[in-house]
Amino acid sequence: MSPRVVLLGPPASGKGTQGRRLAESLGLAYLSTGALLREAVEEGTPLGLEAKPILDRGGYLPDALMCPILGAWLAKRSGGWVLDGFPRSLPQAEFLDGWLAGHGQKLDRVIALEVPMAELLRRVQGRVECPECRWTGQDMQLKDGGLCPVCGQPAGRRPDDDEANFRARHAAYETLALPVVGYYESRGIVSRCDATAAPDEVAARLLELFQPSPGR
Repeated sequence: MSPRVVLLGPPASGKGTQGRRLAESLGLAYLSTGALLREAVEEGTPLGLEAKPILDRGGYLPDALMCPILGAWLAKRSGGWVLDGFPRSLPQAEFLDGWLAGHGQKLDRVIALEVPMAELLRRVQGRVECPECRWTGQDMQLKDGGLCPVCGQPAGRRPDDDEANFRARHAAYETLALPVVGYYESRGIVSRCDATAAPDEVAARLLELFQPSPGR
């Protein structure tokens, strides 16, 4: 089985870390829309130029821009995947439903990571990202000299991680993305996870969701 999974949660809840680990553990493709957009900004692509002013103020890209990006990515995948950062609005969720139905597929599970605001703020203050491999984590995880623990390249703070920007992104998440959790809960495919524990513990909890039930 190659499940199709959506990972939801507020900024700094650990979606990047957990999404990558879950995809690797299950042998699935992984997409972080945030990392994809930041890479486009750094490279100065047409998408990056359009996205930069929106990301700089802590906003989400409009559905009309995000949906085609996601559709193009899905069209290149034949197996299961983990989506981190999509859908972030009800129209995006409806687009995903329509795309999957049109290709004889369905969404298997939605995981909602839950972390209190005070912990999110603490994490943002120490969060770092590698521009080379897109690893994300805390500054205490860097190797000597500020190097990425995965690929060894220099890593540092994300330019959009000041507190004002974070609060704007968090407010946008509550307004646009929280209703998406309710949308999927009505279908009985949402698993909520307390993501305040250590990353290894959270990863183990998520992996348990995909283990066969006893007796099966």
